[in-house]
Formats: sequence, C-alpha cells, structure tokens
Amino acid sequence: MRIVQVCPYAWDSPGGVQAHVRGLARELTRRGHTVQILAPGNAPSADPAVMIVGRPVRVRYNGSVAPICPHPLALARVARLVRALRPDVVHVHEPFSPGLGLAATLAARAPVVATFHASADRFWAYRLLSPLLRLVQRRCRHIIAVSDAAAALLQRDLGLRADVQYNGVDLETFAAATPLALPPAPTVLFVGRLEPRKGVRVLLQALPGLIARVPDVRVLVVGAGDGRAEIERLPAPLRAHVHALGAVSDADLPRCYASADLLVAPALGRESFGIVLLEAMAAGLPAVASDIPGYRAVVRDGVDGLLVPAGEAGPLAAALATVLTDRAVAAALAASARQRASAFSWRHAATPIEAIYVDIQTQARAQLHPARAPERTPTQA
Repeated sequence: MRIVQVCPYAWDSPGGVQAHVRGLARELTRRGHTVQILAPGNAPSADPAVMIVGRPVRVRYNGSVAPICPHPLALARVARLVRALRPDVVHVHEPFSPGLGLAATLAARAPVVATFHASADRFWAYRLLSPLLRLVQRRCRHIIAVSDAAAALLQRDLGLRADVQYNGVDLETFAAATPLALPPAPTVLFVGRLEPRKGVRVLLQALPGLIARVPDVRVLVVGAGDGRAEIERLPAPLRAHVHALGAVSDADLPRCYASADLLVAPALGRESFGIVLLEAMAAGLPAVASDIPGYRAVVRDGVDGLLVPAGEAGPLAAALATVLTDRAVAAALAASARQRASAFSWRHAATPIEAIYVDIQTQARAQLHPARAPERTPTQA
C-alpha cells in the first residue's frame, strides 16, 4: 500500500507528533508498505522517505509554540504532492492546524485518515471556526485521537466522535540504549520543551526539597526554550545539580534515558498523552508525573510510577526522593513500567491503524467499482 503521512510541525524540531509519525512510518515500512512523509523543516532531510515542504514559523498555540508552515506556496505544493504521489491513503496529523495538514486534507483525492493529538480544557478556536472545520472534517474517512483526553476535546467542542488509538513507542531502541559517559549519581531526567506548560519551573522549585533528601542528586534536562534562562539564574549551589543538555538528536535521546534512574514529567496540563512517559517506560524507568488526564492514560499511580498534584513542588520533591532512595519501590515500578511499555510497542500500536487503512481503501474501491446488480429473470406467467 502507498501511504502519505502529513506532519504539520517542523520535522527537525523535537515533539510528540513528529515522534509518532516517525515511529508509525518505520513500522509500516517494516510491514512492506511504502510510506512518504511530507513536513515543514528548516533543512532538507537525509531520509529519502521525508520530503520537506516549506519552512516553519513559530506560532503560539495551546500554551506552547508550534513550528508550523502556513505559507501559501508551501500549501500549494503539498496539495500538488498528495495528488502526484498517487497514494492509496493520506494520513494527516492535526488536519485543523493552519498549515500542511489542512491543505493536504482539502486537496487529497485518496481517502483521508486524520489523527488528532492535542488536548486542552477548551479550544475556543474550534468553536469559532467550526463551519470551516466541518468542511475539513467531511473530507476525513476516519478520525483517530491518540488519547481519551484528545477525543474528549473533539467531542465537546465540535461534536466529533473519534476512534481512540494510543501512541506507540519504538521499544527496542529505548530498551537497548547505552548510557552517556557520566559519573555515578542518582539521576532524574526531564525531557521536553523548556516552557511554562511543561512545568520546568515547578521542577526547579522542587529542587531544594529534593536535594535535602538526596544530597548527591543530578537532574538531566533535555530540551530547549525560554526556560533555560531560569536554570541559569539558579543559585550556584542548586545550579551545580542541574545538567542542561539542550536539544539532543533522536539518536542520542535513548542514551539520556539509559543514563537516568527515573523520569520527571511535571506538566501543568494540556498534555493529551505524554510520549516521553512511554519512552521512559520502554527504557525501564519509572516516572514521577503530574496527575493530569493525558498522563493517567499511560502511568498507573503506584504501579508504573507515581502521580502527584500538578504545579505543587513539595509533593513532587517527595515523590522523586522516594523513588531514588527506596530500592524496593524503584525496582517494582521499573519492572512494571517495562512490561507496560511492551503493550504500547509500535508492533502492536500500528496494527489497528493498518486495519483502518485497509478498510477505507476497500470502501473506496467499492464506491468506484460497485458490484453490478443481478439481471432480472422474466416473471413466470
């Protein structure tokens, strides 16, 4: 089957949607399908399966900054490509975003599958733009949401029902990674954009309480953003415990997980799922995460990790210290986390999506070539 996936966000920027598209494409290719990815980017991709269409601009969206490409020339180009590539299925991610996904959905001649990744308390733009978005929605043969939280947003603000298919993870890549060359120390890992929504400030506020309980703790921070300035402003005694690595490559990211004892995910909200949680679990790490709907879909409190009230530094510090100092608790959480991750492997997660492709392709062929009605036999006198 020929499949075109359209990613709305810059391919060379870190993000959960990009990780989802990459992992799904890799598994579909392993199964013998031909997958072409269209995405914006700051530079051409070395991967021949990825075509960069337009340069991204950074737009504030859902409490974050989204690197999308709304340029008219890029939109016209992606519209031409989704026709010229002659795919059997076009799989568009975030088709309501003002960029490549929306243009591809409206232009595609092949059946369109749409995946929605975002979650929020309310998306007023969905309601304001609902007439336009309903036009886009009618072009989609099948609608997927990556979590119950994302599905609830679509149902509440647009009245759309979505088929929930959880994100996947490349299990082998994270399970087999080798650690970075770092001196021994109890290590907490943060992975994400350094922006308010991800809770970096809460993590820094929890640092004194964590150090008081675990004096030799090290916090590895992977990611870029304005929050880096807050790290640099820490008092020297606290700053010495934080190792800010900046953005790392996809190849090096698994090594960061392999270098840690646990993952911290202190997001304040608006997280539909949390791919970083899956990556950590695949690496055998328990997570200490905010108790928010998107994270509860992945981490079972007290089983695979610990969930704490979002935005509260005290409980966050205490939970981190518990996992770092209680070996029995840490070992039980890590074993369960690794087992839990296996259920989200792309080898499992891609199967229902592949079945959706086959189903809508069968429906499309039936519409193009309807079965001939049987000839009537003369009525007996």
